[in-house]
Amino acid sequence: MKESASTLSAIDIRSYVLVTIAYWGFTVTDGALRMLVLLYFHTLGYSPLEVAMLFLFYEFFGIVTNLFGGWIASRCGVKLTLYGGIAMQIVALLLLTPVNESWAILHWRGFAIALAVPYVMCAQAISGIAKDLTKMSSKSAIRLVIAKEAQSLLFKWVAILTGSKNALKGVGFFLGGLLLSAVGYVNALLVMAIGLLIVLLSSRWLPAKMGKVKAKVKLRQLFSKSPEINVLSTARFFLFGARDVWFVVGLPVFLYSVLGWSFEQVGGFLALWVIGYGLVQSLAPTLLQRFGSGHPPQARTIRFWTGILILVPSAIALTLQLGYAPAPTIIIGLLFFGIIFAFNSAVHSYLVLAYTEDDKVALNVGFYYMANSGGRLAGTVLSGLVFQMYGLVGCLWVSAVFVLLAEIATLQLSDPA
Repeated sequence: MKESASTLSAIDIRSYVLVTIAYWGFTVTDGALRMLVLLYFHTLGYSPLEVAMLFLFYEFFGIVTNLFGGWIASRCGVKLTLYGGIAMQIVALLLLTPVNESWAILHWRGFAIALAVPYVMCAQAISGIAKDLTKMSSKSAIRLVIAKEAQSLLFKWVAILTGSKNALKGVGFFLGGLLLSAVGYVNALLVMAIGLLIVLLSSRWLPAKMGKVKAKVKLRQLFSKSPEINVLSTARFFLFGARDVWFVVGLPVFLYSVLGWSFEQVGGFLALWVIGYGLVQSLAPTLLQRFGSGHPPQARTIRFWTGILILVPSAIALTLQLGYAPAPTIIIGLLFFGIIFAFNSAVHSYLVLAYTEDDKVALNVGFYYMANSGGRLAGTVLSGLVFQMYGLVGCLWVSAVFVLLAEIATLQLSDPA
């Protein structure tokens, strides 16, 4: 099969564009919401661990969603799960609008009852379900648009989708900090809800039965029986846990409370990092083809990039412990971490689709991103806990251990057939 865009029909290209726009719109609000909640509740006096707990249900329900979302998509089509996720994100944004400073503590019969934390955790649970429905549906849709045999084209389009998503998530980080300063917490949520409603209205042009399989998918098929998918999912768990264990809570709080950066500076810096990370991820197929073997990634490709990544958080932690200036150390270290992590993520996103058959795409992608959410959950909780106990340096050492475990897992991978 000739690997070019010319082999795709007009309907396929339109479907790709619609899925990408939906994913983009959701991603901006998802990044903005994370920064908004993190900074807002930190200013209310919540500890790093308490702030991390706000995202506990967000990550936990992402695990559940990825497991059952693939099953639902196989039975009902990815259109339902994609735009259902966007609708749920609108609900989550609206549910968060009543929260304000007066919710922080209520006194009743001598007990201090924190209302805001459990309420926000529940709203974040809905947002977590929405995020992973949207992600799983988008990645599955791309696999259905492009034939598995066109591996170079598949790698390129998946990298463009994922890389642009990460760049826009960076825009969301900046937007969250900017909106919090410019219009306040509640108005920022309303602005994002209106934007997603516009995206939702475009859903009528996507094929209704995309990703729906004729045979009934049984619940026992939810857990992948492919050794490659299982191994890759294990590596994904530790890889994204390694990122979030210092990036989610530890780093933003460190920049704000230790280095004294403003909301806009924290949001803007993290935004630039994620945008750059996304751009590198989008360019990964071109760069690997030009400077590598010229072939789509193999098992040795992911082993190489994961092995290199182990060195980065270790080097940042050692540099901070030796007493060097923290600001340039963090900036330079994040630059290298972002570049190498972007290649890891791009190759991962391709391999899960390369290992997957057409009739199992939603199930396998859902299973794979269930592991992704599990890693993010572990990283998020550990980010608040380890930062509170051992600071950013402790978070970085845990990150290095997680990457090492991801590397060990990839040693069992074989090349895609």
